[in-house]
Parts: sequence; structure tokens; C-alpha cells
Amino acid sequence: MKKVLVIAGPTAAGKTSFSLRCAKEFGAEIISGDSIQVYRGMDIGSGKVTPEEMGDIPHHLIDILEPTEPYSVSDFQKAVRHEIDTAESPRILCGGTGLYLKACLYDYEFREEEDDGGQDASLADIPTEELYKQLLEIDPKQAEKIHPNNRRRIERTLTIWRRTGVRQSDIIASQEHRMLYDAFIAGCTMPREVLYARINARVEQMFRDGLEEEVRGLLSRGIGFDAPGMKGIGYREWEPYFKGECTAEEVKEAIQKNSRHFAKRQYTWLNHQMPVDWFNITDPADTERMLEKIRAWYGE
Repeated sequence: MKKVLVIAGPTAAGKTSFSLRCAKEFGAEIISGDSIQVYRGMDIGSGKVTPEEMGDIPHHLIDILEPTEPYSVSDFQKAVRHEIDTAESPRILCGGTGLYLKACLYDYEFREEEDDGGQDASLADIPTEELYKQLLEIDPKQAEKIHPNNRRRIERTLTIWRRTGVRQSDIIASQEHRMLYDAFIAGCTMPREVLYARINARVEQMFRDGLEEEVRGLLSRGIGFDAPGMKGIGYREWEPYFKGECTAEEVKEAIQKNSRHFAKRQYTWLNHQMPVDWFNITDPADTERMLEKIRAWYGE
């Protein structure tokens, strides 16, 4: 099996800097495992690696779509597996979207009814809150993995049930959960209060870097808040601001709060779903310990 180094962890935990350090040492190229960084023009709010940070290290699955184009976990799975399977040099998979990482690394196969691109049209006029209630009744196990406001994923799960009579959670459970690659999963972590402070500071920096102007530019191009790219944290919180319903400061606080909650969910998901080897990235000794483990795994 091909070796794949995975750099996982919550938002703002230092995954990008650690992946760059590993790429330089091991002569690897980096695959982004982020569901928003695939979109062109969505740089600041997604925390996208900058050209200056990249240097001469090739990055894949960044800036490949327009924000209006849909991007599913199945799309990601196909693209990443192609990158890994056809690559001659090592690949590092870096990202915090846990489901995307797992779908790529494990033997999860998407059935046609899950990936036909169409939702049940009869769901369109039902309020999201009501759809989530239906989800809780039909597939409570899958509902645990879906945010109540993530309408696209709610509709997809309900569509699978309506078309097949099979719950999505049962489809997932039927997989062997077999790892397809020789993957080492290094998890970037730090004390919770330090991470939350970093998240807050990171959002402050996004505002200084011109996040509002970035969103305004997207809207001027006709990219509305219903576009797939605008569903991510850092973007969707701006809708009430541009409707005149809140202040920029309130938007900032909402992004910080949602990012903290997302980080907590990422920790929980990764701990329960994948064999992550965690290390405290703020501790130089612990970081060096992790690098030594990775070197040994690479056989160096």
C-alpha cells in the first residue's frame, strides 16, 4: 500500500505550517483536504495557504472550482485517490474536514443514489428546521454527524432514504472500514484555551486582511449566499450584515463562535472516527517527537 501522511486537527491548530515543514523534509507534495479552499477567490475566510507560504512546494485541490460549483465528498474522494495512486513522489493530505479524509483513506464506496447530484424535489419547499426533525426521526445516527443548518447534507440523507428505503448510516456501517493506504495520521493539538485564543486572533487577522472586501467582491460577481462556496464558516455569517441586520463586529463574533464550535466538533469526530496520533504543536519537544515517529514510519 502507498504511504500517505495525513496532517489532521481542528481549525487554527497549525496544520498548514506543519504540513509545509514535513513536505520540505520528506520531498512531498501537499493535497488540501479542505472543502472551501477548492474555490477560487475564497482565500481569506478559508485560511488558504498563500503563494508565499507555498514556496516551491506543489499544492493540489486548491483553486480548482468557482464558488457556484458543487463539490461533494465523492468528488473529493475521486480526486485525492487519483492524486495518490498516480503520484511518483510522496503525498501529504492536510485538512480538517474529517469526513473528507475518511472517505479518501477508507474503503467507503458511494452508491449511485448517493452521488447522482440530484435531491428529492419535494424537499425544496420544506423549512430546514422541519427537514432536520424528519432526519432525527428517520436516521438519528446520521443526524449526529450533520449540523442542523446544513441543508444540503440533510436533503441528501433524506433523499437516499426516500429513494432506497435504506438509511445512510446503515450504508456507511455496511462498509468494511478497511484502510486503503499505509496512512500515518498526525493530529495537531494544543490546550483548549490556547486553541480558542488562536481562533479568535485568526479571525481578527482575517478582518484586518480584508475579509469584508473579499465577500463584497464575491457578491459583486453575482455569487450569492446560496452558492456552495458561501456555506463555509467565515462567509455564511456575512449574509445578515449585507442585509443591514447586524454590524461587522457581530459578524466577527459569530465567525469566532462558529469556528470554536467547529473545532470542538472536529476533535470529537477525529477521536471517534480515525486512529489519530495527537501531538501538542505548541511544544517543540512534542513536535520533534512526532517528527521522529514520522521519520521512522517513512523508514528514514
